[in-house]
Amino acid sequence: MEDKLLYNLNLLNKMIGREFICNNKELFNKEPSPSQMIIMDYILNHQNEVIYQRDLEDVLMLRRATVSGVLQTMERNGLVKRVLCDEDVRCKKIILNEKAKDKFNTKRKEFYKLEDVVKNGLNEEEIEFFCHIIKRMQNNIKEYAKRKDSYV
Repeated sequence: MEDKLLYNLNLLNKMIGREFICNNKELFNKEPSPSQMIIMDYILNHQNEVIYQRDLEDVLMLRRATVSGVLQTMERNGLVKRVLCDEDVRCKKIILNEKAKDKFNTKRKEFYKLEDVVKNGLNEEEIEFFCHIIKRMQNNIKEYAKRKDSYV
């Protein structure tokens, strides 16, 4: 199995997740969850834009039900507000509050520490090449999905 690409990508993902959670148990007994962290990261990186649920679905490649459930939990926990949009009352823009930003920043510091561990011994060129390969693989999957859907 060591030479199987998908197996190794999945294994690496699990190892990173386990290490991050195990070394930060005090952070993971509370919100935000990894899915919430991804959503908060996207919103914080696009603060000058209006963010809707469908934007999160598209950009993060998550299903509607997944994003809806995560946002409902975040709203219940006081991390986000969904506010009716002036232009279209069917849409609600998503706004992070200060509590969410504080929690995000605390967990992000621990995530960066783990990222340094993962990148240990790799030079910038190797990291750039690895990221390039991953993006090509992502595009391959997108193209495959488009072709597959066009045959249906």
